[in-house]
Amino acid sequence: MVTLRVFVYGSLLPGQYNHGIAEPYIRSIVPGSVPGRLVEVTGQQYPALVRDEASARRQAVVRGCWLEVGFEGLAAMDALEDYCGIEESNDYIRVWTNDAFQAGLSGWVYLWESDRDCPPVLTDYWPEHRNQNKRG
Repeated sequence: MVTLRVFVYGSLLPGQYNHGIAEPYIRSIVPGSVPGRLVEVTGQQYPALVRDEASARRQAVVRGCWLEVGFEGLAAMDALEDYCGIEESNDYIRVWTNDAFQAGLSGWVYLWESDRDCPPVLTDYWPEHRNQNKRG
């Protein structure tokens, strides 16, 4: 049985509202971090991971989880992220990445190549940002 890793950092995290999309397919969950920074998608309740010059210059990292899933789980997440494949019109791109701190831990992540003028998230962990905004 093929196992794939996908790094999640927003609404697919455990306890967040889209986690149920991935949950039936999850074989394991491991905390992790990847290079990049978060922006809040304008008018939405989820972030985008951005890898751009600003994040590289700051050596920014984003905390989240590595989900181990099979092909069905990856397909469910592709559908949520509007990822249709290489050379297609996608909202997010899916790229292979390494964990920022754990050698040998790698897999797929959905990201944007620019911030698309969305406001930055001032923390490296989306649930913290959401909780801060709920408190006002």
